[in-house]
Formats: sequence, C-alpha cells, structure tokens
Amino acid sequence: MKLIGMLDSPYVRRVAVSLQLLGLPFEHRSVSVFRQFDEFAALNPVVKAPTLIADDGTVLMDSTLILDYAEALARPRSLMPEDPAARARDLRLLGLALAALEKCVQIVYERGLRPPEKQHAPWVERVTGQLQAACGELERELERAPLPAARDALRQAAVTAAVGWHFMQQMLPELLPAGRYPQLAALSAAAEALPEFQAAPHGDGTVQSA
Repeated sequence: MKLIGMLDSPYVRRVAVSLQLLGLPFEHRSVSVFRQFDEFAALNPVVKAPTLIADDGTVLMDSTLILDYAEALARPRSLMPEDPAARARDLRLLGLALAALEKCVQIVYERGLRPPEKQHAPWVERVTGQLQAACGELERELERAPLPAARDALRQAAVTAAVGWHFMQQMLPELLPAGRYPQLAALSAAAEALPEFQAAPHGDGTVQSA
C-alpha cells in the first residue's frame, strides 16, 4: 500500500499512525496538494489528501474511509471497541475531534489563502466558536472518562484526538490555550511519546517505520 500526502495534514497523520498501530505495512510519499499539484493529480486526479493506493491499485481517499478499509485488512486487530456502548462513545469522541479539525482547517485556509481585506470576520468568528465548542465538549468527555494512552490500549478516538490537538496547537494556539484543555493536552503529550507518533512527526517528512 502507498499513503500519499504530507504529515502536516492531521488527516494524513492519523492514517499514518493508525496503519502502524494496526500492523499494516505501507510506503509513504510526502506529496503536497499545493506545491506538487500535478504530481498528486497523476496519482489521484481529485488531489485529495490523504490518498491510499491499495495493493490491487484501488485508489481510496478520505481518512475515515481509508481507516475503515485498514480495519478490514487488520482484523481481528482493531482500534475500535466491539461493545456497542463503548463504540458509541468512541464515535462521539471521534466526531468531536474531527469537527474541531474541520473548523481549524477552515480558519487556517481563510487566513492563509485569502488576503486580509477579503477575509470574512463574521465567518471566522462563527467557525472559531464551533472549534472551541468541539474542543470544550471533548475536554469534558475526557474529564468524565479519560481515554487510555498506553500503546497496547490506544484506540482510534485517542489517535485522532491526540493528532488533532497537536495540529491545532501548531496552527492556532492562541485560540486554544493549553491550560483550558488539560485533558486534551495530556492525552496528546502521552501519545506523541509513542514510537508510532514519533515515526510520523507533523511536518513535511516521511514516515520512518513504514
């Protein structure tokens, strides 16, 4: 398998970490959807990161759909709980983490791709509120019942929350002071110390253990 996309994307990074935790071998190609558009288009005309090229040549995209495929390949190994109640909670946490990431990326794009005079302040204010609400809900869920961060107990909800928090702190720390979200900060710090996270650091490098 080949994973295409840069590790400065939390969506690419959550897939890279998860594939390692699931024990699935893959090759990582760090290709930018901006600077290397034509190169990416040759692999996937939609130019969407992450892209996964399966061993049979099937091209998959969207991190959640890629991870669904990865889970099928790795069975019985899984990063999702089987118990319906536990699975429902993890899906809630995943939804909150992914919502926060979506809003964070929207703000980053608004700031980075539009000139200041064309940025729409009411839109940024609304999206910022959604970002902070998602992180606030996630923090409260972790206060009620923390997610395990040990390597042999790590689940997808923890992977995505940890990757997401690290990304948000890299990109918009002024909107999400770490002191307001101690549970998220602690989870991310513990996860970032794991070999699978260290092998796929945020940035423009490639996964080292793939």
